[in-house]
Amino acid sequence: MSERVNSERVLGVLLAGGLAQRMGGGDKPLKTVAGISILDRVIGRMVMQCDGLILNANGDPSRFEFTGLPVVPDVLPDYAGPLAGILAGMDHAAAHGFHSILTVSADSPFLPRDLALRLILERRGQKLKLACAKSGGFTHPPIGLWDVDLRHDLRAALLEGERKIDRWTKRHGVAEVDWLVVPYDPFFNANTPDDLTAAAAIVARHPDA
Repeated sequence: MSERVNSERVLGVLLAGGLAQRMGGGDKPLKTVAGISILDRVIGRMVMQCDGLILNANGDPSRFEFTGLPVVPDVLPDYAGPLAGILAGMDHAAAHGFHSILTVSADSPFLPRDLALRLILERRGQKLKLACAKSGGFTHPPIGLWDVDLRHDLRAALLEGERKIDRWTKRHGVAEVDWLVVPYDPFFNANTPDDLTAAAAIVARHPDA
């Protein structure tokens, strides 16, 4: 992985375990933007930034068979939110020799090509175990770099009922990395049909988005 600057092995975890209620149900990552599924766009951005990729999703995994990626479900029942997917990714990473996971929302079609590089550098510079993306004055808690050694603490927190990512990360300290939102926010995510229309308009103006 040419974008990385150290020897740690990073597993990319594409978070697709949500219920997509504002989209009317179904799998948001399978919606298309300018003729390409959001999931294919995410994979295209992440494959060169990580040493491996998995998809975190619940339900029948065969619907994602076309990706060729391992599909890892949440380790907790009842759609416990992104933290449950992050824990599933940590467990899988630890079992396969990865030091960290890089999580991204699988409904974000315009992820930056320097995501891994900048998160790794900032986390290293601040000597922390976590790093998170930020843009436009907002943090994006599901998009971050996580040391897999934190999985035991995360599992305990989830079993105690914790569901908010930023409240849990605050315990450990998190490095934040800010991206510009001009000409578009690289962390735009498609939650509604109107968002799909907006995403198509971005691609029309910026074909390399």
